[in-house]
Formats: sequence, structure tokens, C-alpha cells
Amino acid sequence: MMREIFLLILIFSSIKSITSKNIIKDHIKRGSSLSVDDDSDVLRSPDNSYTCGFYGFQSNAYWFAIWFTNSKDRTVVWTANRDTPVNGRGSKLTFRGNGAMVLTDVDGTMVWETNTTSTDVNKAVLLNSGNLVLKNQKGEILWQSFDYPTDTLLPSQTLTKSKTLKSASRRGSFESGYFVLSFNSINVLTLTYDGPEISSVYWPSPNPGFDVFAYGRTSYNSSRIAVLDDFGTFSSSDRWYFTASDVDFGIRRRLTMDYDGNLRIYSLNESTQLWSISWQAIAQPCSVHGICGRNGICDTNVLQSQCSCPPGYKWTNPTDLSRGCSPSFNPKCSNSTKFGFLEVPYTDYYGFDLDYKPRVSFEECRELCLGDCSCMAFSYRQTGDGSCFVKSALFNGLRTPNFPGSLYLKVPIAMETSKPLSILTNSNATCGEVITVMVGSPLMYQKHGTKVKWIYPFSFVIGVGVVEALVILLGWWLFYRKNALVTNLEEGYRMVSSQFRGFTYQELVKATQNFKEEIGRGGSGRVYKGVLADERVVAVKRLRDVSEGGEFWAEVSTIGKINHMNLVRMWGFCSHKRHRLLVYEYVEHLSLDHKLFSTSFLQWQERYTVAIGIAKGLAYLHHECLEWVIHCDVKPENILLDGSFEPKIADFGLAKLTQRGSQGSQFTQIRGTKGYMAPEWASNLPITAKVDVYSYGVVILEMARGIRLSSIMVVQGEEEEESALMRFVRLAKTRLQNEEMESWIEENIDSRLGGLFNRKQATKLIKVGLSCVEDDRNKRPTMGSVVQALIDWE
Repeated sequence: MMREIFLLILIFSSIKSITSKNIIKDHIKRGSSLSVDDDSDVLRSPDNSYTCGFYGFQSNAYWFAIWFTNSKDRTVVWTANRDTPVNGRGSKLTFRGNGAMVLTDVDGTMVWETNTTSTDVNKAVLLNSGNLVLKNQKGEILWQSFDYPTDTLLPSQTLTKSKTLKSASRRGSFESGYFVLSFNSINVLTLTYDGPEISSVYWPSPNPGFDVFAYGRTSYNSSRIAVLDDFGTFSSSDRWYFTASDVDFGIRRRLTMDYDGNLRIYSLNESTQLWSISWQAIAQPCSVHGICGRNGICDTNVLQSQCSCPPGYKWTNPTDLSRGCSPSFNPKCSNSTKFGFLEVPYTDYYGFDLDYKPRVSFEECRELCLGDCSCMAFSYRQTGDGSCFVKSALFNGLRTPNFPGSLYLKVPIAMETSKPLSILTNSNATCGEVITVMVGSPLMYQKHGTKVKWIYPFSFVIGVGVVEALVILLGWWLFYRKNALVTNLEEGYRMVSSQFRGFTYQELVKATQNFKEEIGRGGSGRVYKGVLADERVVAVKRLRDVSEGGEFWAEVSTIGKINHMNLVRMWGFCSHKRHRLLVYEYVEHLSLDHKLFSTSFLQWQERYTVAIGIAKGLAYLHHECLEWVIHCDVKPENILLDGSFEPKIADFGLAKLTQRGSQGSQFTQIRGTKGYMAPEWASNLPITAKVDVYSYGVVILEMARGIRLSSIMVVQGEEEEESALMRFVRLAKTRLQNEEMESWIEENIDSRLGGLFNRKQATKLIKVGLSCVEDDRNKRPTMGSVVQALIDWE
């Protein structure tokens, strides 16, 4: 009896210990700390609206932050260590005995602290307003996070002379960007691009001498204070006043200086836990200065701001468009270089006018730029008798159909053309892409040990199991009625957990007008263009000779999980009797072979950008997917180009899955296309991701040469025969060994380019291609290293 009582006491004590660790605190005292190792070690506001603690984001980087508890994405409103994240093991926030809160990294390095030493600070409290405060025993606030805003202003939080809202560098990042909301020197709230090279006000007016009163403001303002109240009204001492569209009490809101340079009020829908925009300062995204960086051009013809490089320029950093574009030629004056101009219609760069001449002819304006080494371009407007703007720097580029003139870029005479370039080179990309944050010390990205701990109480584990079982049953019930293929719980779970949906056969017959317009065909079926009921244009692939549990399910289960900008997205599927169909996004410009081996060929910069995009897509398949995916048929016909010539890899009907870390899987049948197939296909060796590397190498060598290398045979001597690819590789390696690559490249890069290509990029592309087509697969690089090599071509 005593033994049973002892066991009951022990079990009760264990459960109490586990649950006590998960009690959320509303304050901490001096001498206490919060640890990054315990997810439950946080502060919570009394009304549960805000949480304060360690916030993890990508690559083991952690911030001490405050976020909305009830938003789906846990929206962060404040960070202490914005530009210096800490390690996910061993980092902690300590409320020291001297009254200071100190954030330390795993190695003990102090990353951040409050300026509250030598005070009578007693405790730290997170208020219902989202304000983290340090109080003394009398309840007086001695320090508060509201005095140190990052990119967000909360209701009742004031913005004053000494405070600014600074944007994040890009979507999904915490790192400081260049867009700022602040009071200027004449006490007016403005939006400014404050970059490393320039500072430019763009709102309420880009004109430095704008009439303050014309915009409803006043500069007679000595207090410099602004606030967003709980009703949704913003008011400022410079008489700036506005209200949210859903003005009312009881709604959670935030005013955020966004990564794209726009200032917005967001309102939280409590039922969906999602944010909606209830006010924004700027209607046209391209009105934001600096959004595309130096030399970059923002296009107003699209809903989102789109950044492009002008002709003859390339991205300085393709993963960070705010870095702008760099010329692929030497823009400096020299006795050996003669300059001409490329016309880019409907385009201008705001500001940085080296000279302005009204009532001049086009020829006079042209000579004015040619005669000044500082001139990078000139803008000529036909309005009146002609206006000439000579540019010393190219910032704040804007392309709009309403612009009454053209921009004329100063380029070497060999690049000059009399034909206006209405399409910008260098593929467009939506500004503010999500990329991995890599700032601060490399130490924070290293894992330091592991810690075994209780994560859930026993009751919670049981609850999770019950919920999961209900989800599986719900998935089975929903899809069984619409699709006869889903006949068991496993398939029901697979469908409900994916991001695509099932279509009926009748839906796709109607969308394709009974499969009227064929746009392509391959080894696994034909592809038809269609328009869904919601007006989305799609490509419908009709598979042939696919059984219910074979190749069809391989494609569905693989592609349905994949989402990358350089891979064709699958939106759904259909399985009806003997019919197996897949529904993809429609890609505008068809396949790479049509834009490479025809009179409508790609220019060099477009080719190089396509090469990088293909490499990124394959690297994602090989290294980043939930499954390890091998494509097995990489060729120009399976590389589609969208309206911005961004490549998208298609046709995963040949893809096979294998477990990460295995020695590869033996396919029972050779797959692929002759000329692009790696040697191991014919040697009965286990197939690995290196077969895709080989095929990619063939593709980029063909892109450099401009002709098919994979299917042409050439005679060598009287009897010997070798492929054009092998001959190209052999000659290139010989010249490379003899250090004669530069002269050989001049002779062998696609002659249709007329010599207009970047020599360094061409050399890098061919060297990468040669390494990819090595017979010994162990000597071929991974696609991840290929991406890095092409980006770091200089």
C-alpha cells in the first residue's frame, strides 16, 4: 500500500514539475533570466495579446523580440538585437542585479543591454499595449521598448524627434533596411530612402523645396510628435491626419514602415488571425525612391513594383535587388573608348541632373552628354521646344507609359543601336524577395549541444493524436466523394495536407475547350492550354499509360510539395476512370529551345540569368526539397521561360525519389534524352543527382555556343566520329590548359550576339559547363556549388 502511495506522489510531482515549467510569466524580477533553449520561457501581456521572448527565424538565428500572440505568423513589432541575431543554443537574456537587462550570445558576448544601471529597477513587465517596461517598486517606468521602435508603431506609442521607423531590408527579414519615417529638419514627417550612396525624400513629395502647406502640413511645429490611437486615427503635430478604413475601437492595429518603402496600417482579423491593409501612404509602388537600387528601373506596368536592369547592365547581387545594377562595360572615359547611346523609351531617372537645358535640340543634348565624362545618360523630353536633362548618376529609375520622352544610356559605340529598346534586359524580379538572413557572427549559426526536455504534457500528446486522426478522417471523407482514386486514409491525409486541389474531368474539358490547343508534348503525355473558371490560364498535362498507383502518384506526391520560383508550379490534378491529368501554371514564352536555336534568340545577359535560374531550381530539387528529387531529363525543351524570361523547370514525369544520405537507387529502365544523358545511364551504375548536373552542363554549353551540341555528329579523320559536344569539350579543355581561353571564347561564343557579351561571364559559364560534363561523376560539382560559382563570376 505504501509503495502505491509513493508512486502516486512521485507521478503527481513529475506532472506538476512539467506543467510548472510551462507556466507563462507576466513579469520577471532582478536576478532572473529568459533562455533561448526553452520555448516556454517568455513573457506574456496580461490580456495575452503580446508575447516577448526569443524568436527564431531561419538558419539558427534568434532575436529577442515582441510579437502578436494571436496572429498566424506571429508578427514581430519590436526587436532588441535587430542587426545582431544570436545562437539558438546557450543565448539568454539576464535581468542583472545592477538593474540592466543584458542579452548575451552563446559565447557570453554582450549583444544588447538597457541603459538602466545604477537605478532602483525592480521588475520587467510586458503591458497590454505591447510595451516592455522596467519599473521600480513605486511602479514608475524607468525604461520602455516604446522609446526604441524598429519598423512598427503601435497604438499609444509616440513618434518624436529622436525616434524613427526604419524598414526591414527585405520581406521576411529583421535586418535594417534603408527606408525611414521621421521628422525632417523643418518638423515635417517624411518618408526617405537613406541608402549607403544617396539620401532621397520621396513622400509627401520628391521635390526638396515642396510647398509644405500645399500638402496640408505645417512647418510651424516645435513639438514633433505623432501617435496612432486605438480608434485607428493617426495625428501629427505637423497637421498630418488620417484614419484607417476600418476605424473603430477593439481592433488590433500596427503602423509599419514596410520593406518596400511604403508606410501602411495593418488591421488584425481575430477570427482568421490574418492581417489586412487598412491604409497606405503610397498608391504607386514605383514612387518609392531607391527601391531598385543604383541604375535599377522600376516598371509601373505591373501591380507590384518590378525591378529591371537597363540594357548593358546586370544585377550587382541577384539575391538582393536593392543593391541595384552594375554596367557590364567600363563607363569611364578613355582615349581608346568611343561612346554612343541606347534609347530606352518611357524611362527616366529622378534627380542627379548634371545639367538642365530647356529649348534645345536632341543633337545638342546628345553632344552635351558626350562632352562630359561625368555624364552617364541623358533624358530628352519632346514637350515644348525640347528639354534636356544630363544625368551624373542613375538612381530612382522609373518606366511608365505616360512619360513624355526617352532615356539615352551612354554605352561603348559597339553596343549602340538605332532601334529603341522597349523591353528591358536582365530578367525582372519582384522587389523584396525572401532570402536567408546571414548577419552578425558566424558563431550564431552553429548548434551547440542538445538538451533533452519535456515538450508536451501527457494530456497534450493524446490531444494531438485525436486531432490528427480527425484531420485524416476529414481528408478521406472530402476527397473520396470527389475522386474515386482516394480510397484509404493515407491518401486522404496526403490530399488534405497538400496545397493543390483535385479537378473534375468535366472542369478540365471545359477549361481546355475539349483539349483544343496543344502547346507541347513529351515522353509522358501532351500539354494543352486552358482557362479555369477563376480566369487563371493553365497548362493541362494529359498523361498516357499511367496506372493509378504508379507514375501518376509519383508526380502528384512530388510536385505538389514543391514551390520555387524556378520550378513550374502544379495547381492540381484529376483522376477520372482511365484519365490522369495534371494542372500547371501557364508559362508565357514556351521553352528555352525556341528562344535559343531560332532567329528569336536570347541576348547574352538573358542567357546568363537563365543559366543561374536553372541552377537554382535544380539545387532546390537536389538539396532543399522535403524529398530528394532527381529530374532525369534536363534539356532546353523542359526549361520554360515566363514573360520576364525567368526560367522554370518543367516535366517531372521522369523524376524519382530517393532517401537523403543513401547510396542512390538503381532504375530499372533508362530514362532521359539522348545527348543529355550522363554516361552512367549506359553503365548500369546507380543513378544519383549527378545525372542532372551532367545534363545541365550540356544545356549551358549549348547556351554559350548557340547551337545544338547534343545531337550533332562530326567526322574526325577518315573513320573516327565524335559528337559536337565532345569535340567542343575537348578543344575547350585544351585551350584552357594552354591558357588560351580568352581568344578561343571570342571565336566560339554564339556569333549571333555580334560580340555583345560579357567575357568574364562567358569564361565562367564554359568552365562550369566543362566541370559538369566530366565522365567521372565524382568530379562533377553539386548544383549548390554551381549556383555560387555563377553568382560569384567576378
